[in-house]
Amino acid sequence: MDGAVPPGWPEEVRPPGAPDWERTAVAWLYDLVPSDYRSHEVLRRYPVLLARFAADHVAAGLEAARKGWRTVRIDLADDLPADAIEAAMVAYEREGARLAAAARGVEVVAGALRGERWVPRL
Repeated sequence: MDGAVPPGWPEEVRPPGAPDWERTAVAWLYDLVPSDYRSHEVLRRYPVLLARFAADHVAAGLEAARKGWRTVRIDLADDLPADAIEAAMVAYEREGARLAAAARGVEVVAGALRGERWVPRL
């Protein structure tokens, strides 16, 4: 392995082919999901399935962040001061960006767990 990874590869995960890369991938995936997911033997046994669960969980979080961003001004206008609404908007934007990056990371890690190899293009 030459260490080349696709765009969006998480820094916390070693490149495919590196020693213990799958262990780092599994640890990173578990960091994305609720801790209760660790109790499911099937997810520990099949990292590709864990990646699927992580993808679904991250996608749901991303959708929630997008919905929150779209609706917070209307839903809480009477309950919060304007500066709190603006701060909430910023928090939703940051969380959305974090989750979008995580979704891309899950996608490329899942591909590597399935045996897909990324080849850089010029």
